Amino acid sequence: MTTAQIIIVITIVAYLFAMLMIGVIFSRKGAADTSNSFYIGGRSLGPLVTAMSAEASDMSSYLLMGLPGLAYIAGVAEVGWTVIGLAVGTYLNFLLVSRRLRRYSAKLNAFTVPEYFSNRYGDKKHAISLIAALIILVFFVPYTASGFKAVGTLFNSLFGIDYHLAMLFGAVIIISYTTLGGFMAVSTTDLIQSLFMSIALVIVVFFGIGQAGGMAQVAANAKELPGYLNLFQGYNMADNTAGSYGFLPIVSTLAWGLGYFGMPHILLRFMAIRDEKELTISRRIASVWVVISMAVAIFIGIIGYSISKAGKIDMLTTSAESETIIIKIAGLMAEHGVILALVAGIILAGILAATMSTADSQLLAASSSVSQDITQDFLGIDLSQRMGMILARGTVIVIAIIGIILAWNPNSSVFRVVSFAWAGFGATFGPVMLLSLFWKRSNRQGAFAGLLVGGVMVFVWKFLIAPLGGAFAIYELLPAFILALVADVVVSLLTPAPEQEILDVYEEVMKN
Repeated sequence: MTTAQIIIVITIVAYLFAMLMIGVIFSRKGAADTSNSFYIGGRSLGPLVTAMSAEASDMSSYLLMGLPGLAYIAGVAEVGWTVIGLAVGTYLNFLLVSRRLRRYSAKLNAFTVPEYFSNRYGDKKHAISLIAALIILVFFVPYTASGFKAVGTLFNSLFGIDYHLAMLFGAVIIISYTTLGGFMAVSTTDLIQSLFMSIALVIVVFFGIGQAGGMAQVAANAKELPGYLNLFQGYNMADNTAGSYGFLPIVSTLAWGLGYFGMPHILLRFMAIRDEKELTISRRIASVWVVISMAVAIFIGIIGYSISKAGKIDMLTTSAESETIIIKIAGLMAEHGVILALVAGIILAGILAATMSTADSQLLAASSSVSQDITQDFLGIDLSQRMGMILARGTVIVIAIIGIILAWNPNSSVFRVVSFAWAGFGATFGPVMLLSLFWKRSNRQGAFAGLLVGGVMVFVWKFLIAPLGGAFAIYELLPAFILALVADVVVSLLTPAPEQEILDVYEEVMKN
Protein backbone atom coordinates (compact mmCIF):
# COMPACT_ATOMS: atom_id res chain seq x y z
CA MET A 1 0.00 0.00 0.00
CA THR A 2 1.37 3.42 -0.96
CA THR A 3 1.83 6.37 1.39
CA ALA A 4 -1.14 8.11 -0.20
CA GLN A 5 -3.36 5.08 0.31
CA ILE A 6 -2.28 4.78 3.93
CA ILE A 7 -3.20 8.43 4.54
CA ILE A 8 -6.59 7.92 2.89
CA VAL A 9 -7.27 4.82 4.98
CA ILE A 10 -6.31 6.63 8.20
CA THR A 11 -8.60 9.56 7.33
CA ILE A 12 -11.55 7.31 6.57
CA VAL A 13 -11.02 5.15 9.66
CA ALA A 14 -10.83 8.28 11.83
CA TYR A 15 -14.09 9.49 10.36
CA LEU A 16 -15.81 6.15 10.93
CA PHE A 17 -14.50 6.04 14.49
CA ALA A 18 -15.95 9.51 15.13
CA MET A 19 -19.38 8.37 13.89
CA LEU A 20 -19.21 5.34 16.16
CA MET A 21 -18.30 7.53 19.15
CA ILE A 22 -21.36 9.70 18.54
CA GLY A 23 -23.49 6.59 18.93
CA VAL A 24 -21.71 5.74 22.18
CA ILE A 25 -22.12 9.28 23.54
CA PHE A 26 -25.86 9.39 22.91
CA SER A 27 -26.22 5.89 24.29
CA ARG A 28 -24.61 7.00 27.55
CA LYS A 29 -26.84 10.07 27.65
CA GLY A 30 -29.87 7.81 27.56
CA ALA A 31 -30.97 9.18 24.19
CA ALA A 32 -32.08 5.73 23.08
CA ASP A 33 -33.57 4.29 26.26
CA THR A 34 -37.24 4.70 25.32
CA SER A 35 -39.23 4.18 22.13
CA ASN A 36 -39.97 7.89 21.89
CA SER A 37 -36.31 8.86 22.15
CA PHE A 38 -35.03 5.96 20.03
CA TYR A 39 -37.32 6.71 17.07
CA ILE A 40 -37.80 10.51 17.08
CA GLY A 41 -35.42 11.82 19.75
CA GLY A 42 -38.14 12.97 22.12
CA ARG A 43 -39.17 15.68 19.61
CA SER A 44 -36.12 17.78 20.50
CA LEU A 45 -34.36 18.54 17.19
CA GLY A 46 -33.29 22.10 16.41
CA PRO A 47 -33.95 23.73 13.01
CA LEU A 48 -30.42 23.27 11.62
CA VAL A 49 -30.22 19.60 12.56
CA THR A 50 -33.75 19.04 11.23
CA ALA A 51 -32.91 20.59 7.86
CA MET A 52 -29.52 18.99 7.33
CA SER A 53 -30.52 15.63 8.77
CA ALA A 54 -33.54 15.53 6.45
CA GLU A 55 -31.42 16.39 3.42
CA ALA A 56 -28.47 14.17 4.32
CA SER A 57 -30.78 11.21 4.84
CA ASP A 58 -32.45 12.11 1.54
CA MET A 59 -29.28 12.70 -0.48
CA SER A 60 -28.01 9.16 -0.26
CA SER A 61 -25.15 7.74 -2.30
CA TYR A 62 -26.90 8.95 -5.43
CA LEU A 63 -25.74 12.52 -4.64
CA LEU A 64 -22.06 11.70 -4.89
CA MET A 65 -22.32 8.61 -7.07
CA GLY A 66 -25.66 8.31 -8.89
CA LEU A 67 -26.08 11.92 -10.08
CA PRO A 68 -22.47 12.51 -11.21
CA GLY A 69 -22.43 9.07 -12.83
CA LEU A 70 -25.60 9.70 -14.82
CA ALA A 71 -24.38 13.15 -15.93
CA TYR A 72 -21.02 11.68 -16.96
CA ILE A 73 -22.46 8.99 -19.19
CA ALA A 74 -25.69 10.58 -20.50
CA GLY A 75 -25.43 14.34 -20.22
CA VAL A 76 -27.78 16.71 -18.43
CA ALA A 77 -31.25 15.74 -19.71
CA GLU A 78 -32.41 12.97 -17.37
CA VAL A 79 -30.33 14.02 -14.40
CA GLY A 80 -31.21 17.69 -14.87
CA TRP A 81 -34.97 17.20 -14.83
CA THR A 82 -34.57 14.80 -11.90
CA VAL A 83 -32.77 17.49 -9.91
CA ILE A 84 -35.41 20.11 -10.76
CA GLY A 85 -38.13 17.75 -9.56
CA LEU A 86 -36.25 16.98 -6.34
CA ALA A 87 -35.57 20.64 -5.58
CA VAL A 88 -39.22 21.61 -6.02
CA GLY A 89 -40.33 18.55 -4.04
CA THR A 90 -38.02 19.44 -1.15
CA TYR A 91 -39.41 22.96 -0.89
CA LEU A 92 -43.06 21.92 -1.17
CA ASN A 93 -42.64 19.12 1.36
CA PHE A 94 -41.34 21.55 3.97
CA LEU A 95 -43.93 24.16 3.01
CA LEU A 96 -47.04 21.96 2.88
CA VAL A 97 -46.40 18.94 5.06
CA SER A 98 -43.87 19.68 7.79
CA ARG A 99 -45.80 21.94 10.19
CA ARG A 100 -49.12 20.13 9.91
CA LEU A 101 -47.49 16.74 10.41
CA ARG A 102 -45.49 17.95 13.42
CA ARG A 103 -48.65 19.32 15.04
CA TYR A 104 -50.89 16.39 14.16
CA SER A 105 -48.42 13.66 15.16
CA ALA A 106 -47.82 15.33 18.53
CA LYS A 107 -51.57 15.61 19.14
CA LEU A 108 -52.01 11.92 18.34
CA ASN A 109 -48.89 10.90 20.30
CA ALA A 110 -47.52 9.12 17.22
CA PHE A 111 -43.80 8.67 16.71
CA THR A 112 -43.73 6.54 13.54
CA VAL A 113 -45.42 7.25 10.21
CA PRO A 114 -47.55 4.05 10.27
CA GLU A 115 -48.64 4.89 13.82
CA TYR A 116 -49.61 8.38 12.67
CA PHE A 117 -51.78 6.93 9.90
CA SER A 118 -53.53 4.53 12.25
CA ASN A 119 -54.16 7.14 14.95
CA ARG A 120 -55.23 9.76 12.40
CA TYR A 121 -57.97 7.49 11.06
CA GLY A 122 -58.98 5.86 14.34
CA ASP A 123 -57.89 2.45 13.11
CA LYS A 124 -58.22 0.43 16.30
CA LYS A 125 -57.32 -2.83 14.53
CA HIS A 126 -54.12 -1.22 13.22
CA ALA A 127 -54.62 -2.64 9.72
CA ILE A 128 -53.34 0.60 8.19
CA SER A 129 -50.33 0.48 10.49
CA LEU A 130 -49.61 -3.07 9.37
CA ILE A 131 -49.72 -2.41 5.64
CA ALA A 132 -47.71 0.81 6.06
CA ALA A 133 -45.08 -1.06 8.07
CA LEU A 134 -44.87 -3.80 5.44
CA ILE A 135 -44.43 -1.17 2.73
CA ILE A 136 -41.54 0.31 4.68
CA LEU A 137 -39.87 -3.09 4.91
CA VAL A 138 -40.42 -3.92 1.22
CA PHE A 139 -38.91 -0.69 -0.07
CA PHE A 140 -36.38 0.23 2.61
CA VAL A 141 -34.47 -3.03 2.48
CA PRO A 142 -33.33 -2.58 -1.16
CA TYR A 143 -32.80 1.14 -0.50
CA THR A 144 -30.49 0.27 2.39
CA ALA A 145 -28.80 -2.34 0.21
CA SER A 146 -27.88 0.36 -2.30
CA GLY A 147 -26.09 2.20 0.49
CA PHE A 148 -24.10 -0.84 1.51
CA LYS A 149 -23.26 -1.40 -2.15
CA ALA A 150 -21.81 2.10 -2.39
CA VAL A 151 -19.47 1.42 0.55
CA GLY A 152 -18.20 -1.78 -1.04
CA THR A 153 -17.68 -0.05 -4.38
CA LEU A 154 -15.72 2.75 -2.74
CA PHE A 155 -13.09 0.57 -1.11
CA ASN A 156 -12.92 -1.87 -4.00
CA SER A 157 -12.29 0.90 -6.53
CA LEU A 158 -9.67 2.62 -4.43
CA PHE A 159 -7.62 -0.13 -2.86
CA GLY A 160 -8.66 -3.28 -4.64
CA ILE A 161 -10.07 -4.54 -1.34
CA ASP A 162 -12.58 -7.32 -1.80
CA TYR A 163 -15.97 -5.71 -2.47
CA HIS A 164 -17.83 -7.99 -0.08
CA LEU A 165 -15.43 -7.47 2.84
CA ALA A 166 -15.56 -3.71 2.38
CA MET A 167 -19.34 -3.73 2.25
CA LEU A 168 -19.55 -5.79 5.44
CA PHE A 169 -17.15 -3.44 7.24
CA GLY A 170 -19.22 -0.37 6.37
CA ALA A 171 -22.45 -2.11 7.34
CA VAL A 172 -21.10 -3.00 10.77
CA ILE A 173 -20.20 0.65 11.49
CA ILE A 174 -23.64 1.89 10.42
CA ILE A 175 -25.43 -0.79 12.42
CA SER A 176 -23.33 -0.06 15.50
CA TYR A 177 -23.99 3.65 15.93
CA THR A 178 -27.64 3.30 14.89
CA THR A 179 -28.39 0.64 17.48
CA LEU A 180 -26.38 2.44 20.16
CA GLY A 181 -27.65 6.00 19.88
CA GLY A 182 -30.95 5.76 18.05
CA PHE A 183 -32.55 8.80 16.40
CA MET A 184 -30.40 11.47 18.06
CA ALA A 185 -27.18 9.71 17.06
CA VAL A 186 -28.48 9.27 13.52
CA SER A 187 -29.56 12.92 13.24
CA THR A 188 -26.33 14.28 14.68
CA THR A 189 -24.18 12.14 12.41
CA ASP A 190 -26.38 13.24 9.50
CA LEU A 191 -25.54 16.88 10.24
CA ILE A 192 -21.82 16.11 10.29
CA GLN A 193 -22.12 13.96 7.21
CA SER A 194 -23.87 16.73 5.28
CA LEU A 195 -20.88 18.98 5.99
CA PHE A 196 -18.49 16.32 4.71
CA MET A 197 -20.61 15.88 1.60
CA SER A 198 -20.50 19.63 0.96
CA ILE A 199 -16.74 19.80 1.41
CA ALA A 200 -16.24 16.84 -0.90
CA LEU A 201 -18.32 18.43 -3.67
CA VAL A 202 -16.48 21.75 -3.57
CA ILE A 203 -12.99 20.25 -3.51
CA VAL A 204 -13.69 17.85 -6.36
CA VAL A 205 -14.97 20.67 -8.58
CA PHE A 206 -11.87 22.85 -8.25
CA PHE A 207 -9.39 19.99 -8.51
CA GLY A 208 -11.29 18.41 -11.38
CA ILE A 209 -11.36 21.60 -13.46
CA GLY A 210 -7.59 21.87 -13.14
CA GLN A 211 -7.04 18.27 -14.18
CA ALA A 212 -9.41 18.64 -17.15
CA GLY A 213 -7.42 21.55 -18.54
CA GLY A 214 -9.53 24.45 -17.34
CA MET A 215 -13.14 25.51 -17.49
CA ALA A 216 -12.96 26.37 -21.17
CA GLN A 217 -11.78 22.86 -21.99
CA VAL A 218 -14.54 21.29 -19.90
CA ALA A 219 -17.13 23.32 -21.79
CA ALA A 220 -15.58 22.52 -25.16
CA ASN A 221 -15.49 18.78 -24.48
CA ALA A 222 -19.12 18.75 -23.36
CA LYS A 223 -20.24 20.73 -26.42
CA GLU A 224 -18.57 18.22 -28.73
CA LEU A 225 -20.92 15.47 -27.59
CA PRO A 226 -24.30 15.57 -29.38
CA GLY A 227 -27.13 16.42 -27.01
CA TYR A 228 -24.87 16.27 -23.93
CA LEU A 229 -25.79 19.74 -22.60
CA ASN A 230 -29.31 19.79 -24.01
CA LEU A 231 -32.13 19.31 -21.49
CA PHE A 232 -34.39 18.11 -24.31
CA GLN A 233 -32.03 15.54 -25.83
CA GLY A 234 -29.39 13.86 -23.72
CA TYR A 235 -26.43 11.81 -24.94
CA ASN A 236 -26.09 8.15 -25.91
CA MET A 237 -22.50 7.08 -25.22
CA ALA A 238 -22.98 3.66 -26.84
CA ASP A 239 -23.23 5.09 -30.36
CA ASN A 240 -22.17 8.72 -29.74
CA THR A 241 -25.53 10.20 -30.75
CA ALA A 242 -28.04 12.63 -29.29
CA GLY A 243 -31.18 11.20 -27.81
CA SER A 244 -34.62 12.73 -27.51
CA TYR A 245 -36.04 13.88 -24.19
CA GLY A 246 -39.58 15.04 -24.85
CA PHE A 247 -42.67 15.94 -22.85
CA LEU A 248 -43.47 12.53 -21.35
CA PRO A 249 -39.92 11.78 -20.15
CA ILE A 250 -39.68 15.28 -18.66
CA VAL A 251 -42.97 14.97 -16.78
CA SER A 252 -41.97 11.47 -15.73
CA THR A 253 -38.61 12.62 -14.38
CA LEU A 254 -40.04 15.69 -12.65
CA ALA A 255 -42.29 13.26 -10.79
CA TRP A 256 -39.29 12.44 -8.59
CA GLY A 257 -40.41 15.45 -6.56
CA LEU A 258 -43.66 13.71 -5.62
CA GLY A 259 -41.65 11.16 -3.71
CA TYR A 260 -40.85 13.56 -0.87
CA PHE A 261 -44.41 13.54 0.44
CA GLY A 262 -44.02 9.85 1.27
CA MET A 263 -40.45 9.43 2.53
CA PRO A 264 -40.68 8.06 6.11
CA HIS A 265 -37.10 8.96 7.05
CA ILE A 266 -37.70 12.59 6.01
CA LEU A 267 -41.20 12.84 7.50
CA LEU A 268 -39.79 11.65 10.83
CA ARG A 269 -37.58 14.76 10.94
CA PHE A 270 -40.69 16.93 10.73
CA MET A 271 -42.27 14.99 13.58
CA ALA A 272 -39.12 15.32 15.69
CA ILE A 273 -38.45 19.08 15.63
CA ARG A 274 -38.86 20.76 19.01
CA ASP A 275 -40.98 23.68 17.75
CA GLU A 276 -43.05 23.71 14.56
CA LYS A 277 -42.32 27.44 14.06
CA GLU A 278 -38.66 26.61 13.52
CA LEU A 279 -39.55 24.63 10.41
CA THR A 280 -39.51 27.89 8.42
CA ILE A 281 -35.79 28.18 9.11
CA SER A 282 -35.33 24.50 8.30
CA ARG A 283 -37.12 24.93 4.97
CA ARG A 284 -34.81 27.74 3.88
CA ILE A 285 -31.66 25.89 4.86
CA ALA A 286 -32.74 22.64 3.25
CA SER A 287 -33.92 24.25 0.01
CA VAL A 288 -30.71 26.20 -0.55
CA TRP A 289 -28.45 23.28 0.31
CA VAL A 290 -30.26 20.77 -1.88
CA VAL A 291 -30.23 23.03 -4.96
CA ILE A 292 -26.53 23.86 -4.68
CA SER A 293 -25.36 20.33 -3.82
CA MET A 294 -27.26 18.64 -6.66
CA ALA A 295 -26.18 21.23 -9.24
CA VAL A 296 -22.56 20.73 -8.21
CA ALA A 297 -22.96 16.94 -8.38
CA ILE A 298 -24.10 17.19 -12.01
CA PHE A 299 -21.21 19.53 -12.80
CA ILE A 300 -18.78 16.99 -11.38
CA GLY A 301 -20.07 14.40 -13.82
CA ILE A 302 -19.44 16.79 -16.71
CA ILE A 303 -15.96 17.63 -15.41
CA GLY A 304 -15.25 13.93 -14.94
CA TYR A 305 -15.81 13.24 -18.63
CA SER A 306 -13.18 15.86 -19.53
CA ILE A 307 -10.72 14.33 -17.08
CA SER A 308 -11.23 10.97 -18.80
CA LYS A 309 -10.77 12.56 -22.21
CA ALA A 310 -7.54 14.16 -20.98
CA GLY A 311 -6.28 10.68 -20.19
CA LYS A 312 -5.97 11.28 -16.44
CA ILE A 313 -8.47 8.52 -15.62
CA ASP A 314 -10.00 5.69 -17.65
CA MET A 315 -13.08 6.32 -19.79
CA LEU A 316 -16.09 4.95 -17.90
CA THR A 317 -18.57 3.33 -20.27
CA THR A 318 -21.21 1.64 -18.11
CA SER A 319 -23.59 2.96 -15.45
CA ALA A 320 -21.85 1.02 -12.68
CA GLU A 321 -18.45 2.37 -13.80
CA SER A 322 -19.59 5.97 -14.24
CA GLU A 323 -20.94 6.05 -10.68
CA THR A 324 -17.35 5.76 -9.44
CA ILE A 325 -16.28 9.04 -11.08
CA ILE A 326 -15.76 10.93 -7.80
CA ILE A 327 -13.84 7.96 -6.43
CA LYS A 328 -11.60 8.03 -9.51
CA ILE A 329 -11.01 11.77 -9.12
CA ALA A 330 -10.14 11.33 -5.44
CA GLY A 331 -7.70 8.58 -6.36
CA LEU A 332 -6.09 10.91 -8.90
CA MET A 333 -5.86 13.63 -6.27
CA ALA A 334 -4.05 11.29 -3.89
CA GLU A 335 -1.22 10.95 -6.41
CA HIS A 336 -0.30 14.64 -5.97
CA GLY A 337 1.29 14.65 -2.53
CA VAL A 338 0.53 14.09 1.12
CA ILE A 339 -1.74 17.10 1.60
CA LEU A 340 -3.93 16.22 -1.36
CA ALA A 341 -3.98 12.59 -0.21
CA LEU A 342 -5.43 13.82 3.08
CA VAL A 343 -7.97 15.90 1.15
CA ALA A 344 -8.80 12.83 -0.95
CA GLY A 345 -9.50 10.97 2.27
CA ILE A 346 -11.94 13.70 3.30
CA ILE A 347 -13.68 13.44 -0.08
CA LEU A 348 -14.03 9.71 0.23
CA ALA A 349 -15.31 10.14 3.77
CA GLY A 350 -17.91 12.42 2.19
CA ILE A 351 -19.02 9.57 -0.06
CA LEU A 352 -19.28 7.33 2.97
CA ALA A 353 -21.24 10.10 4.69
CA ALA A 354 -23.74 10.26 1.85
CA THR A 355 -24.24 6.54 2.07
CA MET A 356 -24.34 6.22 5.82
CA SER A 357 -26.67 9.18 6.41
CA THR A 358 -29.40 7.48 4.42
CA ALA A 359 -28.76 3.89 5.43
CA ASP A 360 -28.90 4.67 9.16
CA SER A 361 -32.21 6.55 8.83
CA GLN A 362 -33.72 3.75 6.78
CA LEU A 363 -32.62 1.12 9.26
CA LEU A 364 -34.20 3.10 12.08
CA ALA A 365 -37.50 3.57 10.23
CA ALA A 366 -37.62 -0.09 9.23
CA SER A 367 -36.84 -1.14 12.78
CA SER A 368 -39.73 0.91 14.14
CA SER A 369 -42.06 -0.77 11.65
CA VAL A 370 -41.33 -4.22 13.04
CA SER A 371 -40.91 -3.53 16.74
CA GLN A 372 -43.57 -0.84 17.19
CA ASP A 373 -46.06 -0.93 14.33
CA ILE A 374 -46.28 -4.68 13.74
CA THR A 375 -45.30 -6.33 17.02
CA GLN A 376 -46.85 -3.96 19.55
CA ASP A 377 -49.59 -2.10 17.66
CA PHE A 378 -50.95 -4.71 15.24
CA LEU A 379 -50.21 -7.93 17.11
CA GLY A 380 -50.92 -6.31 20.46
CA ILE A 381 -47.88 -7.80 22.17
CA ASP A 382 -47.23 -5.71 25.26
CA LEU A 383 -43.48 -5.41 25.63
CA SER A 384 -41.59 -3.88 28.50
CA GLN A 385 -39.43 -0.86 27.70
CA ARG A 386 -36.34 -3.04 27.88
CA MET A 387 -37.74 -5.77 25.62
CA GLY A 388 -39.01 -3.16 23.18
CA MET A 389 -35.50 -1.73 22.85
CA ILE A 390 -33.99 -5.19 22.44
CA LEU A 391 -36.47 -5.96 19.67
CA ALA A 392 -35.84 -2.59 17.99
CA ARG A 393 -32.09 -3.08 17.95
CA GLY A 394 -32.41 -6.69 16.87
CA THR A 395 -34.63 -5.64 13.99
CA VAL A 396 -31.99 -3.16 12.81
CA ILE A 397 -29.47 -5.99 12.63
CA VAL A 398 -31.79 -8.41 10.82
CA ILE A 399 -32.83 -5.84 8.22
CA ALA A 400 -29.20 -4.87 7.68
CA ILE A 401 -28.30 -8.50 7.05
CA ILE A 402 -31.04 -8.78 4.42
CA GLY A 403 -29.75 -5.56 2.85
CA ILE A 404 -26.24 -7.00 2.72
CA ILE A 405 -27.53 -10.08 0.91
CA LEU A 406 -29.32 -7.94 -1.67
CA ALA A 407 -26.21 -5.81 -2.17
CA TRP A 408 -23.98 -8.82 -2.77
CA ASN A 409 -23.90 -8.13 -6.52
CA PRO A 410 -21.25 -5.41 -7.10
CA ASN A 411 -22.59 -4.56 -10.57
CA SER A 412 -25.99 -3.23 -9.49
CA SER A 413 -26.73 0.46 -10.14
CA VAL A 414 -27.15 2.76 -7.15
CA PHE A 415 -29.30 5.20 -9.12
CA ARG A 416 -31.71 2.54 -10.43
CA VAL A 417 -32.21 0.84 -7.05
CA VAL A 418 -32.88 4.17 -5.34
CA SER A 419 -35.25 5.14 -8.16
CA PHE A 420 -37.54 2.16 -7.58
CA ALA A 421 -37.57 2.44 -3.79
CA TRP A 422 -38.25 6.17 -4.07
CA ALA A 423 -41.23 5.46 -6.32
CA GLY A 424 -42.53 2.91 -3.84
CA PHE A 425 -42.66 5.33 -0.93
CA GLY A 426 -43.83 8.28 -2.98
CA ALA A 427 -46.77 6.39 -4.49
CA THR A 428 -47.89 4.69 -1.28
CA PHE A 429 -47.36 7.16 1.56
CA GLY A 430 -47.43 10.40 -0.46
CA PRO A 431 -51.13 10.55 -1.45
CA VAL A 432 -52.31 9.25 1.92
CA MET A 433 -50.14 11.74 3.79
CA LEU A 434 -51.39 14.71 1.77
CA LEU A 435 -55.05 13.74 2.11
CA SER A 436 -54.68 13.05 5.83
CA LEU A 437 -53.42 16.60 6.32
CA PHE A 438 -55.62 18.53 3.89
CA TRP A 439 -58.93 16.65 3.53
CA LYS A 440 -60.94 15.87 6.63
CA ARG A 441 -63.39 13.68 4.68
CA SER A 442 -60.71 11.08 3.97
CA ASN A 443 -61.27 7.95 6.04
CA ARG A 444 -59.46 4.77 7.00
CA GLN A 445 -60.98 2.74 4.15
CA GLY A 446 -59.71 5.32 1.67
CA ALA A 447 -56.26 5.41 3.30
CA PHE A 448 -56.02 1.63 3.20
CA ALA A 449 -57.04 1.61 -0.49
CA GLY A 450 -54.51 4.34 -1.30
CA LEU A 451 -51.64 2.46 0.33
CA LEU A 452 -52.58 -0.80 -1.34
CA VAL A 453 -53.15 0.61 -4.83
CA GLY A 454 -49.97 2.70 -4.71
CA GLY A 455 -47.82 -0.24 -3.65
CA VAL A 456 -49.28 -2.68 -6.18
CA MET A 457 -49.17 -0.22 -9.08
CA VAL A 458 -45.49 0.57 -8.59
CA PHE A 459 -44.69 -3.08 -9.30
CA VAL A 460 -47.30 -3.48 -12.03
CA TRP A 461 -46.21 -0.38 -13.91
CA LYS A 462 -42.49 -1.04 -13.51
CA PHE A 463 -42.48 -4.67 -14.60
CA LEU A 464 -45.62 -5.12 -16.75
CA ILE A 465 -46.74 -1.82 -18.26
CA ALA A 466 -43.56 0.27 -18.72
CA PRO A 467 -41.87 -2.47 -20.84
CA LEU A 468 -44.63 -1.94 -23.44
CA GLY A 469 -42.80 1.28 -24.34
CA GLY A 470 -44.13 4.45 -25.91
CA ALA A 471 -46.33 6.55 -23.66
CA PHE A 472 -46.23 3.78 -21.03
CA ALA A 473 -42.47 4.01 -20.55
CA ILE A 474 -42.66 6.62 -17.82
CA TYR A 475 -41.36 6.62 -14.26
CA GLU A 476 -43.65 4.36 -12.25
CA LEU A 477 -43.98 6.91 -9.45
CA LEU A 478 -46.21 9.23 -11.49
CA PRO A 479 -49.01 6.83 -12.56
CA ALA A 480 -48.90 4.94 -9.26
CA PHE A 481 -49.16 8.21 -7.28
CA ILE A 482 -52.14 9.40 -9.33
CA LEU A 483 -53.97 6.08 -9.09
CA ALA A 484 -53.35 5.86 -5.33
CA LEU A 485 -54.69 9.39 -4.87
CA VAL A 486 -57.80 8.59 -6.90
CA ALA A 487 -58.33 5.33 -5.00
CA ASP A 488 -58.11 7.10 -1.64
CA VAL A 489 -60.60 9.81 -2.69
CA VAL A 490 -63.10 7.47 -4.40
CA VAL A 491 -63.16 4.88 -1.62
CA SER A 492 -63.45 7.60 1.04
CA LEU A 493 -66.48 9.05 -0.75
CA LEU A 494 -68.10 5.63 -1.23
CA THR A 495 -67.75 4.67 2.43
CA PRO A 496 -69.06 6.33 5.61
CA ALA A 497 -67.57 9.64 6.72
CA PRO A 498 -65.05 9.54 9.60
CA GLU A 499 -66.43 9.46 13.14
CA GLN A 500 -67.16 12.83 14.72
CA GLU A 501 -64.33 12.35 17.20
CA ILE A 502 -61.84 12.09 14.32
CA LEU A 503 -63.30 15.16 12.63
CA ASP A 504 -63.11 17.13 15.88
CA VAL A 505 -59.41 16.30 16.28
CA TYR A 506 -58.78 17.34 12.68
CA GLU A 507 -60.53 20.69 13.21
CA GLU A 508 -58.66 21.29 16.46
CA VAL A 509 -55.28 20.58 14.90
CA MET A 510 -55.86 22.66 11.76
CA LYS A 511 -57.25 25.75 13.47
CA ASN A 512 -54.03 26.35 15.43
